[in-house]
Amino acid sequence: MKNRASDFLSFVQAAPRFLFFTGKGGVGKTTLSCATAVALADSGRRVLLISTDPASNLSEVLGAKLSSVPQPLDAVPLLWALDIDPQAAAQTYRERVLAPYRGTLPPALVAGIEEQLSGACTTEIAAFNEFSRFLGQPEATQAYDHIVFDTAPTGHTLRLLQLPAAWNTFLNTNTSGTSCLGPLAGLQAQHALYAKTLECMADATRTQVALVSRPERTALAEAERSRGELGALGLTNIRLLLNGLFDAGDEDPVARAMAARQRAALAQMPAGLESLPRTEIPLLAFNVTGLGAIRAVSTPPAARPALMPALASSAQESWPLLSALVREIESQGRGVIMTMGKGGVGKTTVAAAIAVELAARGHRVHLTTTDPAAHVVQAVGASVPNLSVSRIDPAVETAAYAREAMAAAGADLDAEGRKLLEEDLRSPCTEEIAVFRAFAAKVDMGQAGFVVLDTAPTGHTLLLLDATEAYHREVLRKQSDLPEAVRQLLPRLRDPEFSKVLIVTLPEATPVHEAAQLQADLQRAGIKPYAWIINQSLTPLELRHALLRTRQDNERRFIEEARQLANHFAVVPWLIHEPTGVEGLRQLTRPPSDAKALALEPEKKMKAKVLFLCTGNSCRSQMAEGWARALKSDALEIFSAGIEKHGLNPRAVRVMAEAGVDISGHTSKTVAELGPIHFDYVVTVCGHANEHCPLFPGKARIVHVGFDDPPQLAKSAQTEEEALAHYRRVRDEIRAFVETLPASLEKK
Repeated sequence: MKNRASDFLSFVQAAPRFLFFTGKGGVGKTTLSCATAVALADSGRRVLLISTDPASNLSEVLGAKLSSVPQPLDAVPLLWALDIDPQAAAQTYRERVLAPYRGTLPPALVAGIEEQLSGACTTEIAAFNEFSRFLGQPEATQAYDHIVFDTAPTGHTLRLLQLPAAWNTFLNTNTSGTSCLGPLAGLQAQHALYAKTLECMADATRTQVALVSRPERTALAEAERSRGELGALGLTNIRLLLNGLFDAGDEDPVARAMAARQRAALAQMPAGLESLPRTEIPLLAFNVTGLGAIRAVSTPPAARPALMPALASSAQESWPLLSALVREIESQGRGVIMTMGKGGVGKTTVAAAIAVELAARGHRVHLTTTDPAAHVVQAVGASVPNLSVSRIDPAVETAAYAREAMAAAGADLDAEGRKLLEEDLRSPCTEEIAVFRAFAAKVDMGQAGFVVLDTAPTGHTLLLLDATEAYHREVLRKQSDLPEAVRQLLPRLRDPEFSKVLIVTLPEATPVHEAAQLQADLQRAGIKPYAWIINQSLTPLELRHALLRTRQDNERRFIEEARQLANHFAVVPWLIHEPTGVEGLRQLTRPPSDAKALALEPEKKMKAKVLFLCTGNSCRSQMAEGWARALKSDALEIFSAGIEKHGLNPRAVRVMAEAGVDISGHTSKTVAELGPIHFDYVVTVCGHANEHCPLFPGKARIVHVGFDDPPQLAKSAQTEEEALAHYRRVRDEIRAFVETLPASLEKK
């Protein structure tokens, strides 16, 4: 049964002693953790608020200069706060680990270990070292009633720390003695503290995880992944905090569209999140900085001060949009374009829009993405001349890389040691390296045209690979084993004439500050970003809704902050129609006047997403997709897939071509390869009363339509013409069904 949602104040009043806020960047973790801590302190509880966010703005939000030791806030007598600096903690950790090796190992090897210790995993574990004492050492928190953490450790860190039994064996047998955290000896002294910390985190009577999300598809999908990972680790006391719910009213088409998109995302919420107890927080009109704004978060909306009436016009300034930036890049004629940024800022959409626009201008373009939203890739790849599309699957690349590493480093380990190494190889660092190798071949294509890379390697990854090459040259002498594309990759990415790095962010505090850190990281790797792109901005739009007008005004300080850091600069407006498909993507690169008009036109009904499903996605489901794209693409978003993939049936391709529909560019794919798409309808096209058709594990409405299997019928044919006759009959039956869509779906 669906959990009844509570308001924020009820959540605060029921808070246990330890409370962790977690979620992807920009969803409001710091805002809600501060609001919770202040509300608890105002109610008479002694509270310690701790931030471990690498891009922490806790001091900014509280309006107080914090340090790494608890300090009282004068304006909130019962509240203490500290801001752990993960970078400083990581530097201390690095020096402690490296000290025994300086002067005894070759400098190149020490440099390689030092860069390896510059990654996300090391920063996480160093921060965990700092705050673990607040859970594992009771004497550190005995003075407080509540301890509130802004940003919980990742699932990878927690899994790694659950394997202390393997460390001694691993250290005794592993010839390198290193992991993504560097030499594992640096962790041995913390065994007992880590064990107590993890025990406290898993105790549902003492600890709760507040999983923060926005009511958006991508944010909810990320929250569902976190929920599953935390639950598998034994953290079961989890509450979903839905932040930024918006009730639009009727006066503004942008407001109506924003509310409609939220409703659609919530209607398709993953079942795991749906089962969690939920707290709902409405969208705020103001930046949450200072105690007045913090306290307003826990104030019921009806009790907040009324907003000032909106003025007649809000878009008073001309802002550089993406179309101008594409024209600048186009003048180069070839090269590599990389979109980078934190999760949820729209890197994939921006990359796809740039690729589509360059291809439409007559350039040869290859778009490569690691994003699971394969429907975007499919729509782009099938519709634009001059554009080819591929997808680098991080899971596949990481698995291949891990197999190589296990074969080389795990051969002499016992079962426990191998278990630890396997977990180490599931780290974010491992995925970065694995994907990096796959990117190398794609970058090489930039010599003959444009290559657009969605989610490029981070600055740390580039330096790590550079250090690894030095390590190979000095110790393993494996330089000759590296492909030429890999050896040339770093110099190419450092060449501003060949590569353009575009940092994508949102006009909000945390995304902008994290983007600034990313730029510094890239510059450390010798790469100067070409441009910043502010995505989903209200600033270029004319708005009438008072709350959105206020948010628009609040964006300007962060846009200006980004502009000061950027070499080139562009603003992408928030769009009424979600930018999916070729026409949707082209909204991003239209000139300002067109973009503004688009945002203000009356709201259009969103297309229903329809999946044609069969066992092997080789014949009937491919025919159905082809007919639907030819006849119904204006009314529906069309997909096909199977539970397995058997390859495209050549006879199906032939008979569809006879009818004027080209499906030769289709690929056979599984449902899993489509990624986390929430379908409105799933049409199963298997015959025999559907007993052989696969089940679809989603919320979509299932429509069973049985068609005979042409390959099976063709087995009894005496001639090729007889075999093709079976395919033509089924082809025509499928067309007759598709012509009735969407009416037939509504009747089912």
